[in-house]
Amino acid sequence: MSSYINNDLRQLIAMRAAYLCAYCLIHESDTSHGCQVDHIISLKHDGVTAPENLAYACVFCNRHKGTDVGSVVWPTQQFVRFYNPRKDRWTEHFKLDGALIRPLTDIGKATAQIFGFNHSDRVLERQVLMAIGKYPGIMAKERMKQ
Repeated sequence: MSSYINNDLRQLIAMRAAYLCAYCLIHESDTSHGCQVDHIISLKHDGVTAPENLAYACVFCNRHKGTDVGSVVWPTQQFVRFYNPRKDRWTEHFKLDGALIRPLTDIGKATAQIFGFNHSDRVLERQVLMAIGKYPGIMAKERMKQ
């Protein structure tokens, strides 16, 4: 299968995600660089370009993730896969604590660390959006209930 993501597939992924980053839950219109389609398992690791392996991701989450599929979690020194928005429930691995995204599991820890969820710039972005009632948005709140 080709790695090319045509407009129809891009629209399907964006609509399925309600235009939210599947990882940090920011809406594409609330981040200066928007969102893009992410291969959950990268092509480099034999991932496919198919809806079940694609997620909508803000530029920051997608850039930090790169082609990685997981990371080592300290102090256990164990390799742990990243959160998979097609298979995992966000609320099982993360909790929103003000503008911070707190990991609840080793999967959450690996994901939050590598994706830079709580980098000062990203926290500030969420604080500003929270102050004007745009984060978490209605659709993000629904996802957090699931």
